[in-house]
Amino acid sequence: MLQALGLGRAEETVYTALLGRPTASASELVRSTGLEEPEVAGILLDLSARGLVAVAAEAGSAAPVSSGPGADRQPARYRLTPPSVALAPLLVEQRNALHRAETAFSMVTEQYRSTAAHPAGSVVEVVVGVEQVAHRFHQLQRGAQRELLVFLVGEPIAVPREDADMSEASALERGVDFRVVASKDYLDSPGVGSDVRAAMSAGLEIRLVESLPLKMVVSDRERAMVPLDMADSGDEPSAIVVHRSGLLTALVHLFEREWDLARPLFATTTGVCAESPADDRPTEGELEVLALLLAGISDRRAASQLGLSIRTVERRTRRLMDLAGADSRLQLGWYAARAGWL
Repeated sequence: MLQALGLGRAEETVYTALLGRPTASASELVRSTGLEEPEVAGILLDLSARGLVAVAAEAGSAAPVSSGPGADRQPARYRLTPPSVALAPLLVEQRNALHRAETAFSMVTEQYRSTAAHPAGSVVEVVVGVEQVAHRFHQLQRGAQRELLVFLVGEPIAVPREDADMSEASALERGVDFRVVASKDYLDSPGVGSDVRAAMSAGLEIRLVESLPLKMVVSDRERAMVPLDMADSGDEPSAIVVHRSGLLTALVHLFEREWDLARPLFATTTGVCAESPADDRPTEGELEVLALLLAGISDRRAASQLGLSIRTVERRTRRLMDLAGADSRLQLGWYAARAGWL
């Protein structure tokens, strides 16, 4: 925990051992930490020099154990300097170091994009080989701070599924908004259903389509990775990494279009994910009501034409809006057109 503030592992061990007591000597800390006494003594001197601990009773300040000119005196005891005072400068130092690192990262990135030696590399980067493709894939997933958009198609070629699952879990733990559109063939592999179910429980959103034109991962809408050849041709896997550009914008729009048209998945008790059940589609009677509403006919007239009560028309309309996730009838009409209900 304190290593993030610049303390070493042994220093953190001694520091936390002091947290639970008002004062302690080096020998007492040896017993509680399991470290050697010379190491503990050196750490205490270093922490004292840095202002993290203070001497509570210096050697020679207490009464001697025995009389005489060569009598031993009580060992020094140490106490923590209040952490709110002592650790605050370390926290500021680490924040400043992170800020400097972010500034350097931005400068290097912009210099790389603007250099004349890499005119195409500023937009598209070609990656070849299993290790390089896998490395760049993990960079995109682990570097995401806000959002990941993914197309999943068929069997993985360069990145084993268990490795991809680990990167996925890490992103979900960080609170990254993670959305996936998968083709039906992706769910055919053994064990995929239970893995997807676990990911959905952790916050993954996934939808299903008949087919997708490509595999893809988009990180924070700033960079994307697309395989150059999805077929297992026996050649070395290769991919392109697309940076901010019109091409990246087009890939994001492609994802959003497929997401809107895809059908959500639900997790079964057996760990298998499947398409939404049939009752998530409008019934024939509901579609009749929808057709009249889109024609501008009022609920009362629709009820009269269909031989229904107004309450039945309102109930069917309400269910249509729930299926579409719409808050208004205007939104319902837009969704119905996109989903091909009519």
